[in-house]
Amino acid sequence: MAKRDFAFGKENFILIAVAVAVIAIGFMLMSGGGSQDPAGFNPEIFSSRRIVVAPAVTVIGFILMIFGILKNSKNKEVAE
Repeated sequence: MAKRDFAFGKENFILIAVAVAVIAIGFMLMSGGGSQDPAGFNPEIFSSRRIVVAPAVTVIGFILMIFGILKNSKNKEVAE
């Protein structure tokens, strides 16, 4: 049986899976900080984890996703 032609190689799928995990971690870092009392204010929503770290982790995940999609597989052969 002939080998199937997939758009991505094994390395691409691994990079995409890692990127999805990094993006999920970034969104988890952004969550939380709510107040039990709806009329009260919780300054924890302005912590550096939610303002700086979590968006940076998420952007790194999206960049890794783009790299995983655009990376050429080394095991592809050129048909003549």
